[in-house]
Amino acid sequence: MRKLISTYRLLIAAALTVVSAVAHAQLSIEITGAGASRFPVAIPVFENEGTLPRGVTDVVRADLERSGLFSLVDMGIAALPVTAAPDMASIRGRGADAVLTGSIYQQGDGRFEVRFRLFDTQKQTELGGLSMRMAPAQNRAIGHKIADFVYEKLTGQPGYFSTRIAYVVKSGPTAAPRYELQIADADGMNAATALASREPIISPAWAPDGQRIAYVSFEAKKPVVYVHTLATGQRQVVANFKGSNSAPAWAPDGQRLAVVLTKDGQSQLYVLNADGSGVRRLATSPGIDTEPAWSPDGEWIYFTSDRGGSPQIYRTSASGGSAQRVSFDGSYNVTPRPSADGTSLAFITRNSGRFQVAIMDLATRQTTILTDSARDESPSFAPNGRMILYATETGGRGVLAAVSSDGRVKQRLSVQAADVREPSWGPQVR
Repeated sequence: MRKLISTYRLLIAAALTVVSAVAHAQLSIEITGAGASRFPVAIPVFENEGTLPRGVTDVVRADLERSGLFSLVDMGIAALPVTAAPDMASIRGRGADAVLTGSIYQQGDGRFEVRFRLFDTQKQTELGGLSMRMAPAQNRAIGHKIADFVYEKLTGQPGYFSTRIAYVVKSGPTAAPRYELQIADADGMNAATALASREPIISPAWAPDGQRIAYVSFEAKKPVVYVHTLATGQRQVVANFKGSNSAPAWAPDGQRLAVVLTKDGQSQLYVLNADGSGVRRLATSPGIDTEPAWSPDGEWIYFTSDRGGSPQIYRTSASGGSAQRVSFDGSYNVTPRPSADGTSLAFITRNSGRFQVAIMDLATRQTTILTDSARDESPSFAPNGRMILYATETGGRGVLAAVSSDGRVKQRLSVQAADVREPSWGPQVR
């Protein structure tokens, strides 16, 4: 059983590659594959953008281009003010199917107002616009919000650029490694360390409110589950029972957690309140049950179990009861993670000896392998279900990567000379 637990990397993830890293280093993102057809859009510089200490439109452009769904049409250095109607026929002639116009207005209190409008040049219509106030240092946050607006209007899906990701960076010598739980914007910028420790940190999981993270820390020389409030740094122990406490997963209501405990024997599923009270065993299994994940409606908990002889994905009612097997293709399927709309399930499958990210259509049970790497782990959906963040290895060290749910768009996120693992994509907080 000890070997099986290690295979799952469920309880002790001390096998992180040792390399040196600079604290607070930013994730760099490399686009390694893009969609076959990309939407051409023009994002000219906003009027009066030079009054800002740092620009906004460059953030918008980078977000849209990085998504792999858009190609940018160069409009030169001239601004298109929000108050003027753009020459859509001319812009269409340049190859752009949409154009964003915008202006920056300096306010008397040192803040700025950003106004923008989006136009469909093919239909010669306005798709909408917004006005937002910002402090000088909020250029990136505002740029992400504008990119979210453009993304949603042009694709019909909510954007994800304003979200955050969590991940663990390991640095230092083999004899005395340092672990950092870092939080960054979805584009890898503004990385900040939420927790630093000489002991491993694993399994970060975002609460639905985007303000708290549950994770497992070994600082007590054993795996203990904590809930960490990011704004204050306050931490609370929510599971510190005899044996191992691992794999926290938030319920959609943000009031409960599913966890894996060994207090009554081997690894089994339990549900408890977010303050650690009300512990309830979810099921009894002759095998190891682990890696829980709630369905978005809160009705089901997906999990990994070897109860059938090999690691496979099951689900059980959140109120308890018998389990139903979900995965049937192959002899090794682990780490189930449902999409926010409940239609798809991302997981790790073993394919010809390689561990790869796969996605299952839960209605048809059709499975598609999305990656071509060999040591993938920890898949995590973007809030809109369009992208999946995961950990893999390149050159013997851990890096993060992302792949679109159709497999066409691929990205690699890495910190130079650092080992990065355990990614978790935060929610979209409106």
